[in-house]
Amino acid sequence: MTSSLWQLTQARLRLFFREPSAVFWTFGFPILLSVALGIAFRNRPPEPVMVGVQAGPGAEELAAALGRSPQVNVKGLSEGEVRPALRVGRVALVVVPGPPRAYAYDPTRPESRLARAVVDDALQRAAGRRDPVPVEELHVTAAGSRYIDFLVPGLIGVNVMSSGMWGIAWVIVETRQKKLLKRLVATPMRRGEFLLSFVFLRMMFLALELPILLGFSWLAFRVVMHGSLALFVAVAFLGALAFSGLGLLVASRAQNSQTASGLINVVMMPMFILSGVFFSAARFPDVMQPFIHLLPLTALNDALRAVMNEGAGLAAVLPQISLLAALAAICFGLALRWFRWT
Repeated sequence: MTSSLWQLTQARLRLFFREPSAVFWTFGFPILLSVALGIAFRNRPPEPVMVGVQAGPGAEELAAALGRSPQVNVKGLSEGEVRPALRVGRVALVVVPGPPRAYAYDPTRPESRLARAVVDDALQRAAGRRDPVPVEELHVTAAGSRYIDFLVPGLIGVNVMSSGMWGIAWVIVETRQKKLLKRLVATPMRRGEFLLSFVFLRMMFLALELPILLGFSWLAFRVVMHGSLALFVAVAFLGALAFSGLGLLVASRAQNSQTASGLINVVMMPMFILSGVFFSAARFPDVMQPFIHLLPLTALNDALRAVMNEGAGLAAVLPQISLLAALAAICFGLALRWFRWT
């Protein structure tokens, strides 16, 4: 590393640590988010389904039969309370006494479909039904299947994206807006080294972020690495390189912070929503999947999760790695070609 490049990187490092908010959003926020979501979505015994029984002849018998099932919490409702209770989610299903007995529920809600199956089974058994074929239940809890195991790679991915976009694009545009780039161009500094200093700084921060977040995840939630740690780190660094290039490209022409903010949000928001940070991207319609899989954050998240949770090797994540490498090369090439210093 040349002396000027190292001095530029040191200068960026000092400026970063003079901003407490930047330190918090880079290191503290991912940990706080993992704590909050890890607690909210922790593994726990199945909760009873909330079921209403509409008032009427036979309602007490139905409520008593359901009350004997540990899987059901019963709530009595008048006829006028049925629709409001279903609408706001106070109950997942309402049993209307018969004959004929009726189940009122919203079939588009998964918890309502589950409640329908649980309630019908409880009532049919209370009426004397017996299964003609005996079955045995085998409860299996697989390592890496918890929500926190899914979340941690997504948090690393979104943090890599956010740091690359805000930590590079925003800072460069702000420097341009303050006319500091024009002054730097007049120095003996090589222009390419100025841009590379942002990339080197991003790699240094990632080298600190990864052990902090992975170590905290293991200590607090026992999140383990099922694959190669070296491959996981390499994928994360390649993702940081790709988003650093994307950040440089966004900053190459923007003249003020308002324009930069708009461009950053245009780039980040689709990936933040579609790329499977907090929930699986498979929930989106099939027609959207080809587009979603072309998003760099999707590639990064999928590769990180495959290595961490599935123990995948290099061959399994090669398509995602190739996409990130191509993005990095294209963005860096275009950014160096189009970058404006004034």
